[in-house]
Amino acid sequence: MSRSPLIARTVPTLRRAVDNLRKRKATIALVPTMGALHDGHVSLVRLARRRASRVVVSIFVNPTQFAPTEDFGAYPRTWKADLAKLAAEDVDIVWHPGAEAMYPGGFATRIVPEGPALAGLEDRFRPHFFGGVATVVGKLLTQCRPDVAIFGEKDFQQLRVVAQMARDLDLGVKVIGSRTVRERDGLAMSSRNVYLSPQQRQTATTLYRAMKESAGRIRAGEAVAAAMARGAAMIAAAGFELDYFEVRHAATLVPVTSGNDGPLRILVAAKLGTTRLIDNIAV
Repeated sequence: MSRSPLIARTVPTLRRAVDNLRKRKATIALVPTMGALHDGHVSLVRLARRRASRVVVSIFVNPTQFAPTEDFGAYPRTWKADLAKLAAEDVDIVWHPGAEAMYPGGFATRIVPEGPALAGLEDRFRPHFFGGVATVVGKLLTQCRPDVAIFGEKDFQQLRVVAQMARDLDLGVKVIGSRTVRERDGLAMSSRNVYLSPQQRQTATTLYRAMKESAGRIRAGEAVAAAMARGAAMIAAAGFELDYFEVRHAATLVPVTSGNDGPLRILVAAKLGTTRLIDNIAV
């Protein structure tokens, strides 16, 4: 029988709850989210449960990672449904702060990441994004003080940025990536999929198919540039406005020119109507 998690909305309440877990020699896993939870998030929680004895899930729609032209106000917020999902997974603590708890009056310190944050992928189109992500994740990690933190691989550049930050700032947390959860037709699960019309939803699977086909051609020995050009053409022909479709070194995100340049990752971002989708796969 599932139990209701403790809901903390202030840092002192959260700290007391975490301290109580530590007194019982618990190991703690944190799953940071922005809510609107789907099966992909549930998979993160289940991985967290396997990696630690207690699980904290944060739900905070972070305003600092949205540009003025982006969908902060419209971003889906489904608190009651989210809480029911987390209770069913026996989550121990839900950290659900308001903006005033995360960014109180006089807040004046930001984290400005470099390295994978400047890879020329998401940062090229959303230059504000990783500063907002790094600052809020840095706060979440110091507030919750977990042993491990679980992030989905769908946001692959974000995963690399957060892992680098945790190492560089000696935050004492192991950042773990969890595989992307997909619908049966291959579309990566995302809170933004609800914005797609039925016709767009069918078209959206093109991203995954194009990545798989390009990855297969690279593995078969086709030149990287030719394989990626074919995939990009497939995406554009489906009606997407393509931001990037690139193959990078999986660890460093630096550009590559050959299929022998190390472990490779194909990353894509494209708009279908007004909805921007991102995805990636290993080659």
